[in-house]
Amino acid sequence: MLPAASLERPTWQGTEGSFWSTASKESSRQPHKCTWKQILPREREWKGPFYFIQGADPQFGLMKAWSTGNCDSGGDEWGQEIRLTEQAVQAVNKLKPRPRFFVLCGDLIHAMPGTPWRKEQTADLQRVLARVDSDIPLVLVSGNHDLGNAPTPETVAEFQRTWGDDYFSFWVGGVLCLVLNSQFWYDASRCPALKQAQDQWLDQQLSVAGQRECQHAIVFQHIPLFLQSIDEDDDYFNLTKSVRREVADKLVRAGVTAVFSGHYHRNAGGTYQNLDMVVSSAIGCQLGQDTHGLRVVVVTAEKIVHRYYSLDELSEKGIEDDLMGLMKEK
Repeated sequence: MLPAASLERPTWQGTEGSFWSTASKESSRQPHKCTWKQILPREREWKGPFYFIQGADPQFGLMKAWSTGNCDSGGDEWGQEIRLTEQAVQAVNKLKPRPRFFVLCGDLIHAMPGTPWRKEQTADLQRVLARVDSDIPLVLVSGNHDLGNAPTPETVAEFQRTWGDDYFSFWVGGVLCLVLNSQFWYDASRCPALKQAQDQWLDQQLSVAGQRECQHAIVFQHIPLFLQSIDEDDDYFNLTKSVRREVADKLVRAGVTAVFSGHYHRNAGGTYQNLDMVVSSAIGCQLGQDTHGLRVVVVTAEKIVHRYYSLDELSEKGIEDDLMGLMKEK
């Protein structure tokens, strides 16, 4: 494991946790898991607008499984997902100026823990993600297919070994970013101590946001709190009413600006008080009428503006002028 200081990223440090980088061993272009152990004071300071890219659900194997109606064991091919994720990486690498980071909000692969093709899907995704430009930090979020619908200490440990920490925080440009393991809120029956540890850690992190020590606070997780409304019915694609309201109220009290998620394989979202719940469709399999795509998120002093682009749009046209103009504001 490489220390963060060896990555020569003078403007990118986190409070804890780990991420995937391609900054080392350029000859092999293999990703290396790296741990944040230092904080550069200037990353806690607001310097002006910036943007990042959010994606979700490359989920290698789901397109074949969904097409055959066998989502439990039908994901034995993932060539389409490889090509789509390669297109996403190429589109991100072409962007000028560079995004401050590229975050993938879970379901990296389709094969659940302990099922066939998991090792092969993981290896292929790591190979594709190794091509992300070394100047663009890659932030990976855990999803239900990465951990299992009811995670265990063993599946969480496997994710940590393979991809990095399942929850952590980092600072970028005066913004506090919180990466959360939403499976703990879905079903922690097999790992209650791990859920308790995240809850306690989150309270500590939110105390920083609550004291307004950051320009914005943003959350990244896989499962949305809700798809459209805080009062909507419980569904496979959201958190239960009691859980979502408890979490949402905690985030609102701390002044969190937005929650970015995936899981739904469609674009959706809504607001709760001052909290923007953003649900992004998939890089991989679409379950609705949206296209394979990525979300561009512009952070200004006063607001966060985001727009979903198809992979073709982002590859061919880049970011539209009105969003680029926001980054020129002082």
